[in-house]
Amino acid sequence: MQVTRRQFFKVCAAGMGGSSIALMGFSPTAALAEVRAFKLASATETRNMCPYCSVSCGVLIYTTGDKSKNAKADIIHIEGDPDNPVNRGTLCPKGAGLLDMVKSPNRLKWPEVREAGSSEWKRISWDDALTRIAAHMKADRDANLIEKNDAGVTVNRWNTTGFLASSAAGNEAGYLTVKILRNLGVVALDTQARI
Repeated sequence: MQVTRRQFFKVCAAGMGGSSIALMGFSPTAALAEVRAFKLASATETRNMCPYCSVSCGVLIYTTGDKSKNAKADIIHIEGDPDNPVNRGTLCPKGAGLLDMVKSPNRLKWPEVREAGSSEWKRISWDDALTRIAAHMKADRDANLIEKNDAGVTVNRWNTTGFLASSAAGNEAGYLTVKILRNLGVVALDTQARI
């Protein structure tokens, strides 16, 4: 296609005139934008961390529900936090699917136990779950704690229990976790950061 000099100037003049009219406010896009409501405009924004791995990417969670009326919040959108220095707004495929994980009908929301010899899981309270865990830990520690080694040196090792700590926790929570578990004698202690 051949464009003459005269045709080129006509196209440029028409484009310049059209853009000038739009800049002066004669464009209908502003009116259309006001009519359409943005779904996150009335949502509450909360910053959090992605729970999947040890990278600790920041996420923004958008919820609806009136806090002043104690209405239950409903998560409607999750995206990467652009202000987080770790991920700067990006998320991996698992992190991008956080909303599906939160809304999944298969998500476990309470503790369950399967008794010995049973094939069914039954729901128990959080108090019962913590009591059972503490009882199992105490029984295992009492049965398997090594107080002294072969040379007679006090070692207080508990080799039959391990603990996987969260690497997304802050320094204070990590410090307390290590102190408590080392005082109990736990040797097998690790975090997600090594996975």
